[in-house]
Amino acid sequence: MGLLLAVAVHPANIQDRDGARLVISKLTGRFPRLSLIWADGGYAGKLIGWVAALTGWSLEIVRRPVGHGFEVLPRRWVVERTLAWLGRCRRLSKDYEALPEITESWVYIAMTHLMLRRLAPA
Repeated sequence: MGLLLAVAVHPANIQDRDGARLVISKLTGRFPRLSLIWADGGYAGKLIGWVAALTGWSLEIVRRPVGHGFEVLPRRWVVERTLAWLGRCRRLSKDYEALPEITESWVYIAMTHLMLRRLAPA
């Protein structure tokens, strides 16, 4: 199973749930084998129906278990690991860019660099 990289950087005044619509719109028609998307609990609600109606894909919300204490959420580590990789890129460690499109481009550059280093290690 491969992971897809779709990036949509938006201003801070757009809620994450609304920003998810930007990412889903970018994925539509590009990945014919895609059928399931995992999302955090913050994306629950009308977004699930919107994704199903627009694309026919299933949006599964990874929910926190009921009870107390720390527990690793399934599939959440994939997101956290990817964000840690991006944080190692100096230009992405702080918000240096004035335009969201420039930050989006730097995310693609950082991930391309990561993939190339893994294909041909120094």
